[in-house]
Amino acid sequence: MRQPLRFPWLNLDVDDRSAPVIAVRVDVIGTKAEVPDHRHRKGQLIFALGGGVTCRVPTGLWMVPPHCAVWVPGGMQHSNLATANARLFFVYIEPDVVELPDRCSTLSISPLLREVIIELSDQVAGDEARVDLLAKVLLRELPRMPVQQLHLPLSPEPRLKRIAAALAKNPSDRSTLAQWARRVALSESSLARLIVKETGLSFGRWRQQLHLIVALRELTSGASVQQVSADLGYDSVAAFITMFKKALGKPPGKYLSSVAQNSGSG
Repeated sequence: MRQPLRFPWLNLDVDDRSAPVIAVRVDVIGTKAEVPDHRHRKGQLIFALGGGVTCRVPTGLWMVPPHCAVWVPGGMQHSNLATANARLFFVYIEPDVVELPDRCSTLSISPLLREVIIELSDQVAGDEARVDLLAKVLLRELPRMPVQQLHLPLSPEPRLKRIAAALAKNPSDRSTLAQWARRVALSESSLARLIVKETGLSFGRWRQQLHLIVALRELTSGASVQQVSADLGYDSVAAFITMFKKALGKPPGKYLSSVAQNSGSG
């Protein structure tokens, strides 16, 4: 039998609550914090006001940088790993009360919706009429939020799982597709086709997406651009900045600056 998901900061089973929306603020003090694999009936929005969260589901790895959120549909197994000193909001949403994707998605969160989430988290035991109004605003605005491509497709295929685990452990590994093919006893062309079939991305694009997720996680934790560039094995800081800008539209400094402006002080 499924064990109810209980959180010490709520002292209740979120799936037992009939409220359409429950918002909880969680401040991670000091070191990284992890919520291991679990699932719940309600859908969950994981919103980062500061720091970042990496959310893993069976089919992918999703990055939640500041000003963004990951939507996890109800019933989906997932785990969350937060950076040190992250400022997070978990928003639990009753099934079928809002039109959201049936798969995980990274969403940009507008300043309006950010403030609604903050207010809802402060009103758990407060004015019920105000909570109801704020919940209606959230449910109305949430489907309008733009989807961001901040995830890494993962595959249960054993050879690709091996490659993914190795690159996650050592993202600076610059082995070529041919070198990886030899390690997993495939031809280069066969491995290339397998990666596209399983992830929808070429090997180069897939590894770049991993680098982007790692870079966002480390940058939002306070690492310098130079440090992240070196940790990812780039030949130069300029090459790393070029990759980052092509993926997110801004170089790291401007991206993080816009994140700070959008996030506000909370």
